[in-house]
Amino acid sequence: MKNVLDKLNWRYATKMFDASKKVSEEDLNILLDAARLTASSYGLQPYHFYVIEDKDVRSKLRKASYDQPQITDASHLLVLANKPTFDESLVDNYIDNIIKTRGVSKGDVEGYSNMMKGALMGLPDAHKNSWTSNQTYIALGNLLTIAAEMEIDTCPMEGFDKAQYNEILGLAENNLNAAVVLAVGYRSKEDKTQHYPKVRYSKEEIITHI
Repeated sequence: MKNVLDKLNWRYATKMFDASKKVSEEDLNILLDAARLTASSYGLQPYHFYVIEDKDVRSKLRKASYDQPQITDASHLLVLANKPTFDESLVDNYIDNIIKTRGVSKGDVEGYSNMMKGALMGLPDAHKNSWTSNQTYIALGNLLTIAAEMEIDTCPMEGFDKAQYNEILGLAENNLNAAVVLAVGYRSKEDKTQHYPKVRYSKEEIITHI
């Protein structure tokens, strides 16, 4: 376990990426599988992940991100998009997947389906959007940890214009909304922030045992 903590101390929000270094396809797929395997509320996975490599698209996204260089200089750019609203198909599609994957009958999971619909369908759209957006951050946490384990640098980013991202990537037409962005790659030797001591509260200040 000490190794895990060492890697978490090693990671930081990378400000300057080495544009000449690329994450291998194999390593990228490990990261994407980590995102796919993330826990989500009810298991519903109300999100979609975009891997942006196209230079022209990333150039447009950089303009929509206050010209932050990580957008274009990182090896890959991941956009984690949530469903801003949903209907019963969100549950129905998941139930169909359970039936297919586990070989159970529709009757076996009918109670679970009704419970989820009862809990979620009556929520106002603003609450639905907040809930699904929160789910993407669970995936983000997984990505940050697994990337650190692999000594791949990352920078989670909220500093971007969501409306512009949605337009550039055509997200709205797929009932999706850009929630958070993750730049993935390898740190530049010129990035001075990699040498800054990590600033965190002590266990005594941030953890209470009851």
